[in-house]
Amino acid sequence: MAKQIVMQVVFHKSFKKQYKKLPKKIQSQFGQRLELLLVDETNPLLRVHKLKGARVPLISINVTADYRALFVRKADTTTFLEIGSHTELYD
Repeated sequence: MAKQIVMQVVFHKSFKKQYKKLPKKIQSQFGQRLELLLVDETNPLLRVHKLKGARVPLISINVTADYRALFVRKADTTTFLEIGSHTELYD
């Protein structure tokens, strides 16, 4: 019997603050993407990728065409740190 790995998801207070300001549609989309991440991290909709330069060790997923959620992963814990539009997060 295969051992199922349980991933703990944590939301940093800065993420929660940014999330609350998002339109309801984007919040809903994030919930769908989070479920997808937990089931199939390799799904092309997510476009999971590690950031470079000053943004290491952050990992990004696409929430929509313009919105991203950034997280770090340590052992079995995924901590979401930021969420916002591409411009808000990278400029």
